[in-house]
Amino acid sequence: CDTTGVEPDFALVKFKKLAGGGYFKIANQSVAPALENLGYPKAQIDDIMRYVLGTLTLDGAPHINRESLAAKGLNAEDIAKVEKALPGVFELPFAFNVWTLGEDALGRLGLTKEQWSKPGFNLLRAIGFSQQQIDEANDAICGMQTVEGAPHLKDKHLQIFDCANRCGKHGQRFIHYMGHVRMMAAAQPFLSGAISKTINMPNEATIRDIENAYHESWRLGIKAMALYRDGSKLSQPLSSTSDKKEDAAADEQKAEIARLKTELAEMRKVIGQIDPAQGGVPRTVTTGFRPTRRTLPAKRGGFTQEARVASHKIYLRTGEYDDGQLGEIFVDLHKEGAAMRSLMNCFAIAVSKGLQYGVPLQEFVDTFTFTRFEPQGMVDGHPNIKMATSIIDYVFRVLGLEYLGRTDLVQIPPQESATNFGEMLPPEVKSSAAPT
Repeated sequence: CDTTGVEPDFALVKFKKLAGGGYFKIANQSVAPALENLGYPKAQIDDIMRYVLGTLTLDGAPHINRESLAAKGLNAEDIAKVEKALPGVFELPFAFNVWTLGEDALGRLGLTKEQWSKPGFNLLRAIGFSQQQIDEANDAICGMQTVEGAPHLKDKHLQIFDCANRCGKHGQRFIHYMGHVRMMAAAQPFLSGAISKTINMPNEATIRDIENAYHESWRLGIKAMALYRDGSKLSQPLSSTSDKKEDAAADEQKAEIARLKTELAEMRKVIGQIDPAQGGVPRTVTTGFRPTRRTLPAKRGGFTQEARVASHKIYLRTGEYDDGQLGEIFVDLHKEGAAMRSLMNCFAIAVSKGLQYGVPLQEFVDTFTFTRFEPQGMVDGHPNIKMATSIIDYVFRVLGLEYLGRTDLVQIPPQESATNFGEMLPPEVKSSAAPT
């Protein structure tokens, strides 16, 4: 088996990103032995493995081969370098770059450093191969990277080779996240601690899927679990597909942009020929909504709330319109440095201006709650809010509670039926505590 414990393989062919930079290709070594155990003859196994991993050679490849590359200007030494790099590349264009061929080879092809140093540069496209030709050659040389559609392989055996993620750009099958959960549940009774295993989810997984995974894990008695949605990080150690954009789609977008520019130029030409003096359309049309500022009364109400966020004292002051709506805020810090106090003052002024020009308080609350930075932690001094992830988070939790009734933002919702401790006492306790 290519993995340890109950962890399924990430994909049959994956691309590992190294911490120090660079990549290398990892192919599952258990596919061929598994096919042999299933009774497939060696000739069929070879065909299936060639389908998955590719030929890993330019010899006999469609469109991109030794003959076509020589015709494009590559010499025998250049082609030998590409051939040597093929077993370690994830996709065919990865073997055609300056690191493989060298600057001299690219210079002989008529390419400048400015061209090949641009992000997304594709040497094969630059020397005249179409995207369809590259894709067909890539599938033959680097393989389909999945057993789906492989010759000779029976459909009933596909599930044996399912992995945590879709295999390659052609694969569609993968292990459902509940399969991970139930495998962990089967192993959990034999372990004293938790299981170090990731529950892999596809990129399109929903919040409900994550909720179901946690609930089922709790119901089955799993002590701990870790979810990972494919592609949810800017960088991840393993990938089953290349993150390069399709050049064909980019070409279509460029063509569409050019067409729209042409139509826009023609429209401007027609509009420029219309004479407003003869009842035509005016040349200049100004539209749009310009907000006006609602000023606060000179004497206004509000409240002052003193509290501590992670032992840092903070004063929140508000100013209200006559109808009770919030119109301004002030945030004062007790012992912070001048720079921090100035930033908070400027932030409060910006929020106040937004409120006075019509930005709903709801927008500010949704935007700034749960922002996380120091100081953060326990809140002391507020009856309902006991934890905040930052001072900004605390401020907008208070405003959401006081002006929007957002009890979902506080740890202890206010008791509408009981305004003080005495009202929460049972009747018999009240009567015994009454003065005689």
